[in-house]
Amino acid sequence: MQFDMRSLPLLARYKILNSTVTPRPIAWVTTVSRDGVRNAAPYSFFNAVGDDPPLLVLGLLKHPVTGLMKDTARNIMETGDYVVNLVCEDDAERMVQCSVDAPAELDEILYAGVETADSVLVKPPRIASSPVSFECHKHSAIDIGRQTIVLGEILMTHIQDRFVLDAAKQYVDTPAMKLIGRTHGSGWYVRNSDAFKLERPAYDPSRQQG
Repeated sequence: MQFDMRSLPLLARYKILNSTVTPRPIAWVTTVSRDGVRNAAPYSFFNAVGDDPPLLVLGLLKHPVTGLMKDTARNIMETGDYVVNLVCEDDAERMVQCSVDAPAELDEILYAGVETADSVLVKPPRIASSPVSFECHKHSAIDIGRQTIVLGEILMTHIQDRFVLDAAKQYVDTPAMKLIGRTHGSGWYVRNSDAFKLERPAYDPSRQQG
C-alpha cells in the first residue's frame, strides 16, 4: 500500500513516521530560559549527523494547538545552549514525567524529581543519572512548518566512568548503559539489549550484479 505524504493530513503523516522510523534514540534535553527557568523534555526526532564538527539534530515539534514553539525550542533559540542527555532504563519513568504539557514557568526537573549536575561549558545542567550527556551550542536552525530543526555542535561529552573501558582508545561499554528508544505508537519504548553483529564486508569484484 502506498501513502501519498503530500496529501495526507498532519496526524496521519505523524503516525506513519512514528510507526516506521524505529527505534529512535531519545534526547532528554535540558535548557534554561532567559529568565532562568530550567526545563527538561524528551524528544525522539533526534540523532547524530556528523563529526566535523560533531553535530546532533533535533526535530522540535511546535505546540499542536497554539502552533508556537514549546519551551525547549524557544530556550535554544533565545540562549543557544542546551544539553542532550541519553535515557537509560532506570530513568524511563522520570523522563516520561518530563513530557507533561506543563506551563512555561514550571521547572520540570523539580517536578520529575531529577537530580542534576553542573555542566562545564553551558549554563543548562546535565542529568546526573544519564549514562551520556552532550553539552551543545546551537549551530544553525531552520523553521519549517510544524517543526524547528536544530543542529547543535557538541562542545563537551560526559560519559559515566563505569561505562568507559579504555579512555585513550574511546572504548565504551554501550550495552551496559541500557539505553532505551522510542518505537511505534503512543507510549511504546524499546530496550537496547537485543543486538547482533555483522562485520562490514570488503568489496568483492567477483560478485556480479543481476
